[in-house]
Order: sequence, then C-alpha cells, then structure tokens
Amino acid sequence: MTDVDRRLARMTREVQATARVPALAAALHRADRPLWSCAVGGTGNDTPLDADTRFRIGSVTKSLTAVLVLQCRDDGLLELDDPIGRHLDVPEHGDLTVARLLSHTAGLQREPHGDVWDNLDVPGLDRLLAELTRVERVLPSGRRFHYSNLGLSLLGHAVGRLRGGTWAEVLAEKILAPLGLSGTGVEPGPRAATGFLVDAYSDEARPEPATDFGAVAPATQVWSTAGDMARWAAFLADPASVDPDAAVLRPETLDEMRWPRTVTDETSWGAGFGLGLIVLPQGERVVHVGHDGAMPGFLAAVYGRRGGAGTPKAMGCAVLASSGTAAAIGELPHRLLATAVADDPADIPAWSPGEPTPAAYRGLLGRWWSEGFEFVFSWHDGALRARGADSPAGAPPAVFTPLADRPDVLRTISGREVGELLRLTRDESGTVIRMHWATYRLTRRQETFDRYDFRA
Repeated sequence: MTDVDRRLARMTREVQATARVPALAAALHRADRPLWSCAVGGTGNDTPLDADTRFRIGSVTKSLTAVLVLQCRDDGLLELDDPIGRHLDVPEHGDLTVARLLSHTAGLQREPHGDVWDNLDVPGLDRLLAELTRVERVLPSGRRFHYSNLGLSLLGHAVGRLRGGTWAEVLAEKILAPLGLSGTGVEPGPRAATGFLVDAYSDEARPEPATDFGAVAPATQVWSTAGDMARWAAFLADPASVDPDAAVLRPETLDEMRWPRTVTDETSWGAGFGLGLIVLPQGERVVHVGHDGAMPGFLAAVYGRRGGAGTPKAMGCAVLASSGTAAAIGELPHRLLATAVADDPADIPAWSPGEPTPAAYRGLLGRWWSEGFEFVFSWHDGALRARGADSPAGAPPAVFTPLADRPDVLRTISGREVGELLRLTRDESGTVIRMHWATYRLTRRQETFDRYDFRA
C-alpha cells in the first residue's frame, strides 16, 4: 500500500467512524493506477463486507437512465426536443420535452401521485401512467430547476418502449454488459448490505425495510458495488478512455450531457445540471460530474473528475454507504479525488516533435488582432488552434478543422466560438492577409471597424 493509498483509506475510515456508517465502501478508478478501494464496517447480515458487496445507489440510477436516453437519440429513435407523449402513451403532460425532463426543468412535480415516501405504496407502470391526470405541473415548463423522480421514470419507460423491452432489460444490454459492470443490477442479489437508519441520539442502527420502487425504478432502483460505480464515474468523465470503441456512447454525446442546462440555485452557482448529470465546479477549470443518491438506509455519491493539472485519464470515485443519515458521504468522493490528484498526480509525458504545419497554414501562425484583442494562432497535434494572447494557461484553445471542399474555410470544433467559421483571405501571392472568425475581422495590426490602421 502506498502512502497515498493509506491517506485515502484514513479519510474513508474517518468518515465511517465520525458519521457512524454501518458499512461504507469507497473506490477510485484511474487509467494509470490499479483500482483503489476501501471497505469499512459490516453488512449488517451474514455476508462479509468486501469488494463484491452491493449497495443501493438511489438516484445515481438517473445517470444510467440518462445515458440510455441519449443512446436512443444517437440511434435516431428520438430527438431531445420531442414531447414525451410521442414515445410514451401518457394521458397528461405529454407535451413536456425529453430535454427538459432530463435536465429537471420541465416543471413536473417531484414524485408520482400519492404519498409514496410515507406509505411506500409505489405504483406499477399502468397505474403510474393512469395517475398522471392527477399529477401537477408545479412550475411552467422551462422556468427553472425542479428535481423530479417522476420525470426520469417516464423517460426510462419510454426507452423501454422504443427498444422493445423493459427499462431493466435495456439497461443490462446497453450499459452494464458493454462496460463490464457485472456487480450492478436492479436487484440486491445475495451479497447486499442491509440499509440502516442510525439513531441521532444513540448508537442504535435500525434496519430499513426492503423496498422495490416499481415504476419509479428508472430513477431509483439500481444496486451496485463501489468498484463498478467508480468505473461508471470514470466513463462519465472520460468515455474515450473507458469505452474506446464507443460501444455505449460517443464522447461527443457525453460532452453534450455534461454541458450545464441550468443551475440548481439562482444565487449560489455551485452546481449545474446537464442532461441527467450533476456538474460541480471545483475551481481552476476542474469539474466533477456524476450524481448523488439516497434511498431508505442508503446513501451514494458517484463522480468523475475532468480538467486541471495532474488529473489522469478515466478518473472516477464512488462512495456507497448503508446509512440514510450520514451527510458526510456526499463530500467524501470529492475529497478523495482532490487528494489523489494533489498527492499522486498523473505522470507528465515527455514532449516530442510533431509533424510540420501544412504549407497552406504555415504563414498564418502567430499573432493577430480582432478589434482591441490579440490572438495567437498555432499548429499543435495536427490541428490549427487559437488562444487569446492573455488567456490563462489552463484555458482550452479554439480548435479548427478545414471544410472538406474549401481548405480556406475552417470550422471551429471546440473552444471559443465553437461551431463558427474561420475564413482566410489571401493576396495574389497566396499569403493570408486577413481572416474572419464568426464574421469578426482579424488582421496582423490593430484596426478600427472602418479599417483605419493607426500603426501604419
């Protein structure tokens, strides 16, 4: 065990002890190191607590369902702007769009009709759909963030209908098998921990009842191991490394899912919500992406790390707990990720010379002005790039690719002005003398909008 492993284990053991968690399992996945894991406590039954112990992950299930929805989009089975009623026979609220349901901006009430968290009378699918006539739209669609288990449940069942099976069958076929998540499923299995409510004023831990959440399963039902969920978190952060053949989802689609569609608090912008994913800024251009989960007797937090100096490829962390009262669980994966990067950063690969800049673009490299702002154009990793001359070192560059039939017109494929065109203008000798990026003129010297060059 390395010094870093011991530090991570001590942090985990400290949370288990101070938050009084009967069973706590944590795992950290990264492409450049073996899987790290730590399990502390006992299952509360006659099975040992180890790497194969399953915990209920609650709303982390939503991240799985969201990926299933985007798979359907990429396969041409739906569009994000489609109304849910186009893909699921609903008696009410059929105009709410897939994208708004995914991002919790549809305005739909949080739970199915009835007091499901009081009496645990969870409806089956037929009843869930029939009772939509008694469900409120508590906010105008698109107004703001409002979390809804019901909304994600409807999307999960739509996926099942589109694929010709149940949500659980599609989950197993389209995500669990391709990613090798063999410890994950909709049933607890024979190696599951018991969930507990730990008394606030004594050391008594009372077992919570076993619950099946019926038609709300696409939002809440999945059980998993810490190792599987750490791999899932790594996939959400860096799909190209975890799933290089894009058997589950294209990296570009995960980029789309991670883009924040809304903030969860209008005054404190500490968390965003993308398409089924929570995005948490960590400072210095680092974000953690994933989801939290809570069910009777269980808490879970599953996040991958993106960006920042020292972050390795495919970095994800999961913390699963058999207590419904340990709030510290939510912070632990973020602390473990930060500590692992700070104390054991990714190795720095040696630089080596690359291919020369193509002759057509060699003459435009260097500094250009657009109004009062200076940009530096360069050629790296086989592509033309641009950065603001004063941009922070960690800010990503704009990256361009030429149109297939027009080499002097390039598309911005990432970074600043993504999607916009860069047009090159040459003189009689073929030298690039002017460029237009998103229609803004770039010149070698500063010019006003009437093209007066005061340095001439």
